[in-house]
Amino acid sequence: MKKYLVTGSYGQIGQALIPAMLERYGKENVVATGRKRKIPLFKEHDVIYHRLDVRDQFGLRSLIVEYDIDIIIHNASVLSATGEKNPQLAHSINIEGFYNVLEATRELNLEQLFAPSSIAAFGPSTPLENTPNNTIMRPTTIYGVSKVYSELMGEYYNQKYELNFRSLRYPGVLSPDEPGGGTTDYAIWIFYEALKRKMYKCFLGPDVRLPMMLMSDCLKSTFDLLEADDSKLTDRSFNVTAMSFTPEELAAEIKKYIPDFNIVYEPDFRDKIARSWPQSLDDNEARKQWGWDPEFKFEKMVEVMIEGISQKLGIDQK
Repeated sequence: MKKYLVTGSYGQIGQALIPAMLERYGKENVVATGRKRKIPLFKEHDVIYHRLDVRDQFGLRSLIVEYDIDIIIHNASVLSATGEKNPQLAHSINIEGFYNVLEATRELNLEQLFAPSSIAAFGPSTPLENTPNNTIMRPTTIYGVSKVYSELMGEYYNQKYELNFRSLRYPGVLSPDEPGGGTTDYAIWIFYEALKRKMYKCFLGPDVRLPMMLMSDCLKSTFDLLEADDSKLTDRSFNVTAMSFTPEELAAEIKKYIPDFNIVYEPDFRDKIARSWPQSLDDNEARKQWGWDPEFKFEKMVEVMIEGISQKLGIDQK
């Protein structure tokens, strides 16, 4: 069995990914890391956890050697909205941190580096509808710039050193867990506010259409690409998506469950960020090269989110 090291493991995706990896690969084969102390979820699952700042080259290499790591899943990243408030921190963690991980993968001859990208890697000059897998990428946020850097450096190391680099351009990822500072987070907070207060103040305009997926499909795409036959991959970075919708459409679907829910729109700086991103993605390369096929569509996603967040809040929706 391969041994995995996960950076940024306490983020929204990490907190779902780690338990799924324990079940799939075994507790002894997964090492979780992050800059925070061990969180309650990881204590509950008895996760092997170490505090690690990805900018610490020595600490990173020490863990790789100590646990005889084969594959790194590099999730550590400052997200879009948070990054615009502190671009210097985003550059330090997203770019310098990624380079440390990339070099450690090369120098220690690891089998694979999986480093998620994002729809933020695209920009306003990108075709915004049915955005191709390979197209112009000129993002307007430091988060987006850092993701383009990681994609291109990963591809360069693949060509120059035959490093097995793989990446997914995650759309907005939806789960009942509270998110961590991204522009697509509105599509999670709206459920919390609808269930708790029956009102949500949206920081995006009603017509901002963005691609999304449920966390379960995010994990599915991650495992599918991690385990894909490398000889069948002609790309290193892939679009993946399951649905696209606007805040207005999401609010209308939520009202089917909560009829007296109201939404008001007060767009802020995140609205401009969101409008520079794709409205929908062409993920045919992922479908062709490694069999990507999402499970959940829009209406089912809303049902799952209502049920999951109701349980977290102790609200009976029956």
